[in-house]
Amino acid sequence: MKMTANLPPEITDYLDIVERDIVPACKEQKLLAKMVRRVFLTENIYVDTEQLTKYMNLQKYFPFKLFAWEKFLFTLHNCTYITETAELRFPNMLMLVGRGSGKNGYLSFENFCLMTVINGVKNYHIDICATSESQAKISFDEIREDVLEEHADYMHKRFYWTKETIQHLKTGSRLRFRTNNSKTKDGERAGKVDFDEFHQYEDYKNVNVFMGGLGKKKHPRITYLTTDGYIRGGPLDELKATALDILENEQNDKGLLPFICRLDDEKEVENPDLWVKANPSLVHFPYLKTQMLSEWENCKTNPSLYSAFLTKRMNIPIGNKDTEITDWANILVTNREIPDLTGHSCVAGIDYMRTNDFLAVGLLFKDNDTRYWLTHSFVCRQSVDLPRIKAPINEWERMGLLTFIDDVNIHPDIPANWLWSMAVDYDIKWVGVDGFRYALLSSALEKVGFNAKGDYKNIKLVRPSNQEYIEPVINSMFLDENIIWGDNPLMRWYTGNVKKVISLHGNFRYEKIEPKSRKTDGFMALVNAMSCEDMLEAKKDPPPIMPPVIFD
Repeated sequence: MKMTANLPPEITDYLDIVERDIVPACKEQKLLAKMVRRVFLTENIYVDTEQLTKYMNLQKYFPFKLFAWEKFLFTLHNCTYITETAELRFPNMLMLVGRGSGKNGYLSFENFCLMTVINGVKNYHIDICATSESQAKISFDEIREDVLEEHADYMHKRFYWTKETIQHLKTGSRLRFRTNNSKTKDGERAGKVDFDEFHQYEDYKNVNVFMGGLGKKKHPRITYLTTDGYIRGGPLDELKATALDILENEQNDKGLLPFICRLDDEKEVENPDLWVKANPSLVHFPYLKTQMLSEWENCKTNPSLYSAFLTKRMNIPIGNKDTEITDWANILVTNREIPDLTGHSCVAGIDYMRTNDFLAVGLLFKDNDTRYWLTHSFVCRQSVDLPRIKAPINEWERMGLLTFIDDVNIHPDIPANWLWSMAVDYDIKWVGVDGFRYALLSSALEKVGFNAKGDYKNIKLVRPSNQEYIEPVINSMFLDENIIWGDNPLMRWYTGNVKKVISLHGNFRYEKIEPKSRKTDGFMALVNAMSCEDMLEAKKDPPPIMPPVIFD
């Protein structure tokens, strides 16, 4: 076994492309190049070049050759080891590349290699996981049809295969595909788990099940392959955040190789020469470039196509500009520290659509143009929608963001008592409540001092017209980054589940993207609170002192 601490050409060739700007590369690729250089300079690691050469020789059985960026990843992910322990330096890899880059071809080659005797681990089982069977089978079928059956005379002596399983005869290593609906989800002492199109996972339930068998075989690996997608706040967004922290802040990578290809800015989409930043294979695929140019022309007149092009081709998830509340990046900016607001004046908002579902209540504070939102949710254990919800609501309960109610419904006293308890520390001036739901809450709110009538009126009954009136203010609030609610993934989930629709008068109002599994209560409570925030006297900065004007 030949070992070297020097970088082999499979690594340096791609580093040169990025560092010398031979082909345009995004910021994340430049940071990755810097990270790889640093790791090899400061750590006691090596590349097993003999193993790498043997792996690369297996390309002869494939209908394609690996590109420089693929060889780079393959070497780091599969042939780079820690000297003291002989463990993999980068056992986990995130490959976030634009649609059409050939990520499934890469996965086919990698999995084929790791089943062979070159890997040196017997019974190194590999699971390709996806949310649909058609996606999970892509790389599996490529190996079966394009490699094994194409070279059947030679391969039959080394592999056994069916339409569901591929097994190397000498190593015993098996390759199979798995989905959310797999009959068997328990871990099978897997050596490697692949997540194809990771952006499609809404939570970790199936992800954790698929990874359950890892760690029982030598050199466990995880490969995440994906474009960006439309699910915000899910596993991919969390993995991207971890990857960016590694690249930007030089945090401990814990064995994760973060390979992110995307545009540096949405405006770069107007320059096709920069599309290679998101798709590192584009310089080798002239027919794909022609197809993408055709798609781009259609995008200019179709907003929904534009959104898909930016999200899937360029890895810039922008959503549908006609319907989304705001860019996801603007929602993430809400995660800033909330100061001590004890004694401050505020208004409250309650969303109470169904008594046996979700309920949200919150307090809205305003300091000049900055708003702070403190909120809590209550969830009925008997809600018929709970089985449909894929968000980690049990984790959010542990974080103190919501409370489960073990009853047939959520009694109106529950949000009223929450307001009463918060009034100990905060001066609640007004409460915004959906006008069509006020009858459910009126008695409970009156008990704690809130009334919709009389001389001491302090409840605003919010109508759909109020939503249309306040929407431009909410839009500007997000664009100007003037709303803060701390690290609240439940609130981010609520907000990402809302869409804007055009009313008969040409204004916008808010609706759910999906009525059963995508709850919006926390956001609608914020809307109700903002509908009466004019009852607050926002603190104003003193006017500037002007110099005296001297008239001649």
